[in-house]
Amino acid sequence: MNESRDTDDGDGDNALPDDPSGVADETADAGGDTATPGDTSADDTSADDESATDEPAADPDSDDDTPSEPIDDGELLFYEPGGSWWVVAIGPVLIGAVLAMEIAGPGQVHWPVLIIFAVILIGFSLVQVYAARTHVSVRLTETTLSQGTRTIPLSDITKILPANNGPEPQTWESARALGELPAVPRRRKGIGVELADGALAQAWARDVERFRTELSEAHQAVRMGLPPRGRNHTGD
Repeated sequence: MNESRDTDDGDGDNALPDDPSGVADETADAGGDTATPGDTSADDTSADDESATDEPAADPDSDDDTPSEPIDDGELLFYEPGGSWWVVAIGPVLIGAVLAMEIAGPGQVHWPVLIIFAVILIGFSLVQVYAARTHVSVRLTETTLSQGTRTIPLSDITKILPANNGPEPQTWESARALGELPAVPRRRKGIGVELADGALAQAWARDVERFRTELSEAHQAVRMGLPPRGRNHTGD
């Protein structure tokens, strides 16, 4: 009796399901209902692609790359460079003269001394001329006035004051100079001007009489609204 009972129990444990295909179908259904992390990222990527597709593509031709028309300053009426490059030639000429005397003399040529002096003289001359041409130059056109590195439109000048021919100093003679320098440069003379903000200043130049004439005529033309003579009026 015991042996038959054990046998029946063993047969019950080792019994296989009647329908193996049903188990496979349940497993497939469970796998289909389970979402994997990769599926979520794929859905997000697909959504991003759809939104990117919906956005209109930027038209490169829509940007206005047409350069703006350059401002016409008109003709150049007056110009002083502030310094001449021939000054730089003084150093080499002096060194050449000393070198010629040493070669012609009985002693030896002192090359190190000559080279040092040449570097000093030429370097100092270059710095001086460059600074003068940068900060002491004057350029007057039909619409603008440049003093040094700064340029102002003539429309910012409301009045050009008359020259002081009397013994008493005028108020404008102590006003600041136009440009970046604190005062009128040496060997230049000032012209009193009143600016649009009511302040007094001095325009300056070496040839102050010619500069006053050209500045007065150009300023009067701007006040009258006349266009620069260099501008094309044909409309072509």
